[in-house]
Amino acid sequence: MQIVLNGATIDIKEGMSINDMLAELGFQDQLIAVEVNQEVIPRGEHISFILSSRDVVEIIHAVGGG
Repeated sequence: MQIVLNGATIDIKEGMSINDMLAELGFQDQLIAVEVNQEVIPRGEHISFILSSRDVVEIIHAVGGG
């Protein structure tokens, strides 16, 4: 199945959760926010939120400043 991730179309397995996708892409231990179809998904929901075909996903890296 295909989703749009940060502007690029990618193939992922059917029934993948956000948590599964992050682990497969190597993001599981990073400080990030995930938005699906313009809605921020809380970290506590990443394990249960199942992605659907054609979802538009944005992974946003936390950046510190000062």
